[in-house]
Amino acid sequence: MRRGIILSLAVLLTGCGSDSTTGPGPSPLPGNFTIQLVEIASGLSSPLYLTSPPNDSRLFVVEQPGRIRIIKSGQLLAQPFLDIVSRVSSGGERGLLSVAFHPSYAANGFFYVNFTDLAGNTRVERFKVSSNPDVADASSSKLILGVTQPFANHNGGLNLFGPDGMLYIGLGDGGSGGDPQGNGQRVNTLLGKILRIDVDNGDPYSIPSGNPFANQSGARPEIWAYGLRNPWRFSFDRTAGLLFVADVGQGTLEEVDVVPATRAGVNYGWNIMEGSSCFGSSSCSSTGLERPVFEYNHSGGACSITGGSVYRGSAIPELKGHYFFSDYCAGFIHSFVYANGAATDQRNWDVGTIGSVTSFGEDATGELYVIVQQGRVYRIARGS
Repeated sequence: MRRGIILSLAVLLTGCGSDSTTGPGPSPLPGNFTIQLVEIASGLSSPLYLTSPPNDSRLFVVEQPGRIRIIKSGQLLAQPFLDIVSRVSSGGERGLLSVAFHPSYAANGFFYVNFTDLAGNTRVERFKVSSNPDVADASSSKLILGVTQPFANHNGGLNLFGPDGMLYIGLGDGGSGGDPQGNGQRVNTLLGKILRIDVDNGDPYSIPSGNPFANQSGARPEIWAYGLRNPWRFSFDRTAGLLFVADVGQGTLEEVDVVPATRAGVNYGWNIMEGSSCFGSSSCSSTGLERPVFEYNHSGGACSITGGSVYRGSAIPELKGHYFFSDYCAGFIHSFVYANGAATDQRNWDVGTIGSVTSFGEDATGELYVIVQQGRVYRIARGS
């Protein structure tokens, strides 16, 4: 899916993020601590995302061609929860890319999908569950937001409800290479941004108070953060009050940024900078730009970061506070703990060869899952 230059892996820890608001993290893991990946489902068609509604034991898996599948009581149900294949342009970086369940899903049945339509443009739509809790009402679609995509790549594609109840939407810079339209730094376009909208007020949404450009002429009020190349996956650590953003690099550096979840108007630097380096120039001004907490280059077969989540489950208490991520080409499983503004207790977990990691997922209890494009879903478990 998200292809790039393939070289060999070397991890480069910057430790230079501008926010150091958190205190010490959990105690470092013992050197002999291990994890394993337990396969819980296979036979899926290019799965890209996994999530659960609040207080719901089912797992919902997004398939790139345009379906959402349910894993219920350990079994992959044959009937899709939602099937919009006929409306989705799929392949490469296009397709059905994510789903977010409303915080009050148990009461209102609303969920929000992000996909590329037959013209290749982004659509964020709301659907409603049917009278059968395992099947959505495919006729209930309502357009929330549409964005024209100038190229076929860098669609972003994540919908995610934040701890404030707002819907956050990740959008890439529009594609091609090097951000030829300069979208990352322009605040009059939604491309290259993380958006924040209120879907509970207004039709189809309203602008929440606190959005940084809500009252600025010539700027899009939906913008929460900018300067992003392709924020394929980002996540909130609700316990620590932090937002983790994994931004896919151009040809050299992949990065993870960590900021307080309430901090508005963050400029992540693209396309002035790629990671902690100037892009397309030997020198540049980094004033006002967020520096990554962690970055790595394209050695070892790496090409494209797959962001994950901070573990907050109960099955493996030792892992609490560890942020897990991967790389689509290299297929490694890495983690670190964010403490005092730096990535600490870094781990490269030996889990064997698993395939092309497209996403991580979190269930309603905080347990983490790894999704690979080859059609499998794994749960992170304590090593044997």
